[in-house]
Amino acid sequence: MDNQEQKHQRRVRYKGTHPKAFNEKYKELQPEKYADAVTKVIQKGSTPAGMHRSICVNEILEILQITPGQTGLDATLGYGGHTLEMLKCLDSKGHLYSLDIDPIELPRTRERLERLGYDSNILTIKQMNFSDIDQVALESGPLNFVLADLGVSSMQIDNPERGFSFKSEGPLDLRLNPDRGISAAERLKTISQNELQGMLLENADEPYSAEISRAIIAEIKKGREISTTTSLQQVIKDTLKFIPEATRNDAVKKSCQRCFQALRIDVNNEFEVLYDFLEKLPATLTEGGRVAILTFHSGEDRLVKKSFKRFYNQGVYKEIAPEAIRPSAAECSSNSRARCAKLRWAIKS
Repeated sequence: MDNQEQKHQRRVRYKGTHPKAFNEKYKELQPEKYADAVTKVIQKGSTPAGMHRSICVNEILEILQITPGQTGLDATLGYGGHTLEMLKCLDSKGHLYSLDIDPIELPRTRERLERLGYDSNILTIKQMNFSDIDQVALESGPLNFVLADLGVSSMQIDNPERGFSFKSEGPLDLRLNPDRGISAAERLKTISQNELQGMLLENADEPYSAEISRAIIAEIKKGREISTTTSLQQVIKDTLKFIPEATRNDAVKKSCQRCFQALRIDVNNEFEVLYDFLEKLPATLTEGGRVAILTFHSGEDRLVKKSFKRFYNQGVYKEIAPEAIRPSAAECSSNSRARCAKLRWAIKS
């Protein structure tokens, strides 16, 4: 028969009640359908798979003071949590531009926001790097408010196919846009020991940069590819065997976090992108325009702090944050990924 009735496909059953693999967490990956399950995960202080919990939302909204009719920019759309809260403040009056370079997550976020009723009349989403903020301003006109959340989204970190975390086996990629540039695995094939050591120091303040860089280059020279997240983790683990056993596991974990961070910053040119953004930012703001920037490691925070202070001294900004704002103790307790966040702000003269 041409129109044979398709057999019903049952969902694959998994062992146990709490699947560990990212792609098996079907309830967390469908928050609209399994809202109760997702709520339970959040109440435990965790982030559901495929989701991202926005950080410092109340503090950011207090800084930006968004009112209906304004024009603003979310420079790093991600899961869209901050964008959603800013859209609520606009109350269907004005316009919000949101940017992201991730071709995988951007369409999903666009679809979620469209389902909530935010179409092109109030929201424009562009797949572009936030260093091109000047190009956005040509279309938007002067901006009343700008937010840049520089953290990597949880759904990127948790998805092993993206290669952002050593906690699961996956390709050592680390690119925010996997269609551009080279992966971290490819980067390691051509890097020198001195360059790698400098990268680990500059991008992550890695205390064992000399030992780890030496071991990585030795492995590659032997013809052993470091092409997966767990293979890089193993090299780091083997390298740090000299650390006393009582503190070794914690030291290995922290070094893995720092090394992955350093590589991610490198393959995505994150410092260069942030510098360009900060340089172009003042010219895109209207008089009295407000900007808030959320950073997650010391290198980013130093760049933001220096830029704000320099432009303040030049009279470009009339007011800047006297010190970084940290997430509340309650938020850090509820969301462990908020603990290293720092928030700074500035107001255009």
